[in-house]
Amino acid sequence: MFAGIVASVFKRRRLFLSVGVLALVSAACGSSASQSAGGSSGGSVSISYAGSLVATMNEKIAPAFLKSSGYKISGYPGGSVALANQIKEKLRQADVFIAALPSTNRMLEGAANGDFISWYSDLASSPLVVGYNPNSKFASQLTSSNWYEVMQKPGFRLGRTDPKLDPKGVLTETLVKDEGTKIGDPALFTKLFGSAENTSQIFPEETLVGRLESGQLDAGFFYENEAKLAKIPFIQTGISLGAAFTVSILNNAKNLNGAVAFVNFLYSPQGQKLLNSVGLLPEKPTVQGTGVPKGVKF
Repeated sequence: MFAGIVASVFKRRRLFLSVGVLALVSAACGSSASQSAGGSSGGSVSISYAGSLVATMNEKIAPAFLKSSGYKISGYPGGSVALANQIKEKLRQADVFIAALPSTNRMLEGAANGDFISWYSDLASSPLVVGYNPNSKFASQLTSSNWYEVMQKPGFRLGRTDPKLDPKGVLTETLVKDEGTKIGDPALFTKLFGSAENTSQIFPEETLVGRLESGQLDAGFFYENEAKLAKIPFIQTGISLGAAFTVSILNNAKNLNGAVAFVNFLYSPQGQKLLNSVGLLPEKPTVQGTGVPKGVKF
């Protein structure tokens, strides 16, 4: 569904495979990755955000935003597509939505989709890399041989996210297909994945880092900011694909003032510095659509 859009996004976006980062948002707890951080009388800002930003939210943005604004953050991470579907079906209410690809916002735009979003702005980017467990028996091979050859070895445990729920899953499939074209092996996709829906490889985005760290996986596909913040060793793939994070305030935001304060924080000098500190490359705030709330400062 998103493969064509992904390709076009990264033709017009230059993602460098050594980037600085964007630290984003909120307090999220382990497996459910949902919790709130304390605060003052400012109230709570509800944020649905790409699961690849869990550690960034917990460790960087949420504490800094709380200290500077007094607003609590109630954060819920997950695959961007899955989150958009939950918002659209009114299973989850959010003040702010942070997606891993611009195209995801279209699921919430227009009357047919509930008019949840009428605008969004570029926020930051991060390339897709192969993160590996340093204790894996394949670790030394991954650093000395072609990653796609090592992944084909018997017993290799590979992790990725669901392309139906998460843009990273789509990007991962696109990357492997592009690599297959590059090396003249159209069967590479099947060799690595078996099938697009190989459930032995597919895991929720917000749990993939933990599975790698616990030794359940030898390697997986991550955004560079995830790997850097978790101190996971990684290798570049040689294919220029990655996340292009965007932010928007939903039209039905219950805490509009808090949402405006949060977006302003992300684009403030302090917010931009934090984004860089966690391996994300801040993007110039280019707004798509209309209806940006009064008080938002880019």
